[in-house]
Amino acid sequence: MFPVLVPFIIIFVVLLFNTFKILNEYERAVVFFLGRFSSVRGPGLIILIPGIEKMRRVDLRTVTMDIPSQDIITRDNVTLKVNGVVYFRVENPEKSIIAVEDFLQATGQISQTTLRSVIGQFELDEILSMRDKINHKLQTILDDQTEPWGIKVSAVEVKAIDLPIEMQRAMAKQAEAERDKRAKIISAQGEMEAAVKLAEAAKILDTQKNSIVLRYLDTMKEISTGEGRSTTFFPLPIDFLTKLVK
Repeated sequence: MFPVLVPFIIIFVVLLFNTFKILNEYERAVVFFLGRFSSVRGPGLIILIPGIEKMRRVDLRTVTMDIPSQDIITRDNVTLKVNGVVYFRVENPEKSIIAVEDFLQATGQISQTTLRSVIGQFELDEILSMRDKINHKLQTILDDQTEPWGIKVSAVEVKAIDLPIEMQRAMAKQAEAERDKRAKIISAQGEMEAAVKLAEAAKILDTQKNSIVLRYLDTMKEISTGEGRSTTFFPLPIDFLTKLVK
């Protein structure tokens, strides 16, 4: 008797397995009734009509996808290797299944082509200094292109920019020259400020004869206080040379 019931038990288990489905909180089921779209169900327990209804699971969590390194020629004809990362999620489960065959592969391919296209519109200096602007432009373009697939691109980041060795050496020399230039400018500004202060001090001493005498005596005091030496002074009047010339 039992061997006769075995096929029926197997059929019952298969039907039970295909009838009741449990979906996690981050999952949705796109249900098709005889090949036509029926509804989006879940999360939790859903019931399907065996043999008539079929479903496709869709994960709604954010996907982190690496954009492989791309050989890109910039607007000023510099060859770079650039890679990145794109963050996206399924916003419309129905479109993600019906409108595109494989939304993961499609999003990856469109990300690569968009990265090459956008980076090629900028010069090297702009790529290195305007990373945020480039990321925002990439995110906007990808979001518009994947919207018909029910995909929402939340962020795109350029991860690494690899320069040719010759370009790295040239940029290092340029940075060194720029540092030397700034150092010379700062030194020249300091000399100019010191000259202005000395000129102002000379004007004050020229109008106050007694002040230069005090300065002269103070200098003599500083020289005579050196350690381990003896200094002899022969004080002369401040205007000695002037009177001698006359």
